[in-house]
Amino acid sequence: MKLAPTQNRLLSPLKPLWESRHQWWLIALMWLMMVAPAQASLLLRVAIKQDVSEVTIGSSTPATVLDSAGQSLGQLNGMEASLARSTGSGVALGGWQGNQIVIEPSGDGYVYIGDRWYRGNTVLVPTSGGLTVINQVDLEEYLYSVLGAEMSPSWPQEALKAQAVAARTYALYQRQKRGNSLYDVGNDTYWQVYQGVEKEANTTHAAVQATAGQVLVYNGEPIEAVFHSSSGGHTENVEDVWMEPRPYLRGVPDHDAGSPVYQWTETFTSSQLSSRISGVGNVLSMRPERTSPHGRIQSMLIVGDAGQRTIDGEELRQALNLRSARFTVVPQQGPSASKNTLSNTPTGFTFQGRGFGHGIGLSQWGAYNLASQGINYQQIVLHYYQNATLAKIRVE
Repeated sequence: MKLAPTQNRLLSPLKPLWESRHQWWLIALMWLMMVAPAQASLLLRVAIKQDVSEVTIGSSTPATVLDSAGQSLGQLNGMEASLARSTGSGVALGGWQGNQIVIEPSGDGYVYIGDRWYRGNTVLVPTSGGLTVINQVDLEEYLYSVLGAEMSPSWPQEALKAQAVAARTYALYQRQKRGNSLYDVGNDTYWQVYQGVEKEANTTHAAVQATAGQVLVYNGEPIEAVFHSSSGGHTENVEDVWMEPRPYLRGVPDHDAGSPVYQWTETFTSSQLSSRISGVGNVLSMRPERTSPHGRIQSMLIVGDAGQRTIDGEELRQALNLRSARFTVVPQQGPSASKNTLSNTPTGFTFQGRGFGHGIGLSQWGAYNLASQGINYQQIVLHYYQNATLAKIRVE
């Protein structure tokens, strides 16, 4: 999906947010052409269930059941559950069978997949692992749900708008880079969380509509607009955590102070650590080997009584279920056998950390605080995504 070259830039240089909080920035939105023949909106194909043997399907209104050629197979009654299943070479829904089945609700009906209601329609496709269920939904209506799943609908509108721009951009990036012949995106945290109409709210509708079609681009392409909860004071350059450098994923001062996850503490006994970190036995010491410029653990040397190993910071974070990889480790010393001195062998370790998530891109708690101070969403996203430009897509 190649987009038009960037032409319009910010008309004024980026100023510190605290200097410009009472000013309106002049943002020039360039138009990006996206091809979607015979439709006025961009449909997103979201994989809801993958490689399952069967799944409950329904519609809130009477729905037409179509085959892969778009020919009607019959009608599905409204508010009546049916079981879809894989037949090996195809799919079956009630008495209908085919190599693909589409459920198209009438009017403003919703479709039911598994245990949730969704906008749009349902596509049942056979795969090597069984049955994959895809929700085809308008991009903007998809975002109604994503916003409510990824950010509290009660947060300030400017924070929700910033999240809407980031989420829209991220969906288009994933569609272009990681989508396949069956679906454009998934519905979990790897893609971004999408849970249907139950996560929608009037506030998420308003934020999406106020930013309709707006995305962040670099060199005319949607950026990988990743986001996280809180960085603990400063976001990271992407190459210090994950991958090769990106000009728009640069570390910037965060504005997340005071958030519930700005600082945290977790303590583990030696036996708890040993059960979660294999190959070292009872943990005796933990020493950072590499850290990011802002204190995020890149690799940690762990020494035990049965060996030692170096473990990646994000891998360690996941193994211990820590909020982030930005932490320091303090050993806890217990009494020695004589009970008059402390033993040299630690009984456990305390992790004193900051932030929640990978610390790259938009900080949601930073956006919350900035929005609460009167900063608008354009300023927020252009602060967290350096060198990016706001643009607006146009579907033709």
